[in-house]
Amino acid sequence: MTSSPHSAVASDLPGALAHWCSLLPLLNETQTRLYVAQKALELGRGGISTVAELTGLSRPTIQKGIKELRAGIAPETAGMIRKKGGGRKCVEAVDATLLRDLEAIMEENTAGDPMSCLKWTGKSSGKIAHELTAQGHQVNPRTVCRLLKEMGFSLRANVKADEGAQHPDRDAQFRYINQQAKAFTQLGDPIISVDTKKKELVGNFKNAGQAWRREDKWVNAHDFPSQAVGKAIPYGVYDIQANVGMVNVGISHDTAEFAVESITKWWKSVGRIHYGRSKRLLICADSGGSNGSRTRLWKVALQQFSDIFDLKVTVLHYPPGTSKWNKIEHKMFSFISMNWKGEPLVSYEAVVNMISTTTTKSGLKVVAELDQNTYETGIKISDKQMDELHLRYHKKHPAWNYTVSPRRPKRI
Repeated sequence: MTSSPHSAVASDLPGALAHWCSLLPLLNETQTRLYVAQKALELGRGGISTVAELTGLSRPTIQKGIKELRAGIAPETAGMIRKKGGGRKCVEAVDATLLRDLEAIMEENTAGDPMSCLKWTGKSSGKIAHELTAQGHQVNPRTVCRLLKEMGFSLRANVKADEGAQHPDRDAQFRYINQQAKAFTQLGDPIISVDTKKKELVGNFKNAGQAWRREDKWVNAHDFPSQAVGKAIPYGVYDIQANVGMVNVGISHDTAEFAVESITKWWKSVGRIHYGRSKRLLICADSGGSNGSRTRLWKVALQQFSDIFDLKVTVLHYPPGTSKWNKIEHKMFSFISMNWKGEPLVSYEAVVNMISTTTTKSGLKVVAELDQNTYETGIKISDKQMDELHLRYHKKHPAWNYTVSPRRPKRI
């Protein structure tokens, strides 16, 4: 007995359906419902049962899809998965006291002006979620983050206060530095930016960053100073016009004498070669540290430098809180850090070599030397010593701008 054509087609349906079922995981909820509804309509009688059995979708879902196909899909809802208002409600919509309790937690941990909208908290989203859960709310850290953002909170770091009335003319000082730098550049006189880089422990210690290697490089588990060879104090001098730097790596203390000795080494090894005929030198420095604007020893040491090399030295200090504008920071120090990232500074030789091999696409060249001198701390400078200096304070911000002139020329 031969089978009818209809029974033959019916026997092949599951295999054909299995082929297009592989597309279902790629579709969203609405697309899946409409797709299987169309297949059910194509199969005719018994199509809903066949598709339901093969896909695992419920008959009401397929029937809903068929109803939607026959009614037509509105253009404004074509891209929607559920109709407007569908899906699970937000936790704050079903938990009437959640936002109130969250606000209370934040108020308890808020410092500063209570009327200010710039609120902050020391608690993490995980801790806040844990505290809310203890109060009977079902909430996770991700929901806490979302709610805090909607309430006007955000993750914030500490921000240094504006200098305000203490230094009201910071912008004017930057303009003055720029004006003086242009004048020195036009006459071909040297301009240097100076600063002390972060002190480093010398030894087999972890150095921040990563480097390409086939195997891990193991370092000490802890940075105990007792395990260190010593400490490296890199004082940098950056020639702004020539894009050349010099780093004097000290092993003693970061004092004003050490700072001026570093400038002296730069002048002997680099500066005098490029600016041998110049009678002036412009130094741009931070307001604090070994080259601080209030440091008497710094001025005394500069006077000695001026006397020896017969140079009129002008110093312009960046206002307090603006040290990152010092060009040496982003023109030289940042590239030194990038050059030795992930490499333990196991010896002074390694420190000097890694600094010396620092280059940039713009052609930066750096010279490095090891300074094994011992610099004494706590040296006091008397008023009499200050009176003996050939020191002239500028009319514009005299606390930050001054010029030291040679007393007894001893050019060497």
